[in-house]
Amino acid sequence: MRVFSAVLLLVLSWLQYEFWSGKNGMSDYMALKNNVALQQKANAELVQRNQQMYAEINDLHQGLEAVEERARHELGMIKPGETFFRIVSDHSL
Repeated sequence: MRVFSAVLLLVLSWLQYEFWSGKNGMSDYMALKNNVALQQKANAELVQRNQQMYAEINDLHQGLEAVEERARHELGMIKPGETFFRIVSDHSL
């Protein structure tokens, strides 16, 4: 009976070791869980960025207001007959 108890104790100890620190054990599981959480956060940010880009693309396809806004803002274009005034403060000198 003592030998049987000793063997069972050794098997239980070995199983506990494998469970906590062996290959595919709890330490690997926790590391993978953290990696999955980081990847899901990165994916959520990319999904949001993609949605913003799709909205901007649809806006550019549907109307001229978005094209005009981009031309005015990024290229500094003005319409014929408009007067452009630039106000410069004294603090920028």
